[in-house]
Amino acid sequence: MADKGKRKRRRADADSDDETRLPFKDTLKPDSAILKILKGFTAATAAASSSSSKTLTLADIDLDAKCREVSELNLLSVQSEIESQILKIARSILAGNGFGFDVPSRSATNQLYVPELDRIVLKDKTTLRPYANISTVRKTTITTRIIQLVHQLCAKNIHVTKRDLFYTDVKLFQDQSQSDTVLDDVSCILGCTRSSLNVIAAEKGVVVGRLIFSDNGDMIDCTKMGMGGKAIPPNIDRVGDMQSDALFILLVEKDAAYMRLAEDRFYNRFPCVIITAKGQPDVATRLFLRKMKMELKLPVLALVDSDPYGLKILSVYGCGSKNMSYDSSNLTTPDIKWLGVRPSDLDKYKIPEQCRLPMTDQDIKTGKDLLEEDFVKKNPGWVEELSLMVKTKQKAEIQALSTFGFQYLSEVYLPLKLQQQDWL
Repeated sequence: MADKGKRKRRRADADSDDETRLPFKDTLKPDSAILKILKGFTAATAAASSSSSKTLTLADIDLDAKCREVSELNLLSVQSEIESQILKIARSILAGNGFGFDVPSRSATNQLYVPELDRIVLKDKTTLRPYANISTVRKTTITTRIIQLVHQLCAKNIHVTKRDLFYTDVKLFQDQSQSDTVLDDVSCILGCTRSSLNVIAAEKGVVVGRLIFSDNGDMIDCTKMGMGGKAIPPNIDRVGDMQSDALFILLVEKDAAYMRLAEDRFYNRFPCVIITAKGQPDVATRLFLRKMKMELKLPVLALVDSDPYGLKILSVYGCGSKNMSYDSSNLTTPDIKWLGVRPSDLDKYKIPEQCRLPMTDQDIKTGKDLLEEDFVKKNPGWVEELSLMVKTKQKAEIQALSTFGFQYLSEVYLPLKLQQQDWL
């Protein structure tokens, strides 16, 4: 009996040690109080979305003549655009002007951040890609081949992956990065989104939580997909009929943090949808996130590493990537809040020094370059946090929070962030 009493005391002491070892756990309010705060935030977001229901376009701010954007086209329209391009080339050859493509330039100098739209767009500069030039003959040949393959896909009404496309002519393409780059060029030439070409990327992103949607006619309940979640369909046209009782969308940078939250069923404690692209954002995840935001009118909170690349990933979701600025109107999700992990959190949450990583010279350069970007300058909070990161030369991963316990992220850090509405 005495031994049992000692064991109980030891367990009680261990439990009390855990309590004192978890910074800020004692400041957490009951879940009901945090949920009340979240419901107010969600209602305000929905009201703001309804009041500004019309999305600004380039034409609304008189930039449609100076910048270009692509649009979603059906298969017949894509075929028609391709045939128009071929006729244009045939006329050029018959007129003695040779064979070439006018390709919209996707260089950094032809990009423009538009504050009114809060995204990066492509300006109207084009470059000639002639066949009769030794420096461009190969790329012109690849462009012609990609256009031919896309025309076949439209005629047969089938989808292929970018990898499939590469293997149709390995000898010509040599490397998939070359066929991928030209595929984006073809989207610009034809004036359509990449998904309109019926070429998709392999499944990468996953989603779990309080979301039901139809995938090619099948109803998917994301609360019943296990901790692995549901793979995001590579073809957004298959997705429809979204329903949710969530209060927010939690966008997570990395798979490890996603798995922790999914296994802990964080979405049941605080009703939400959790989504990740497992690193660099892919097109399917960006399209899916935007669709959720626009249809469900829910706030989006982002959880990324406290380093320059975490902020870059967040900016790709919110403002678009320079590589695909031609399609930013379809790929960007407006008004994403930076929840964490932020540089100021390292001291605020007493992250031990051994869990912080020194920034490399390249990290510091990337941070300084980001401070010069207009989409960062627009948000004073981002500037302050990024300046702190560059000044302290310290970075940290989301997993640094595990120093306080494997479930500290879901049990304390995120609930406290939500309670304090601590986002930028």
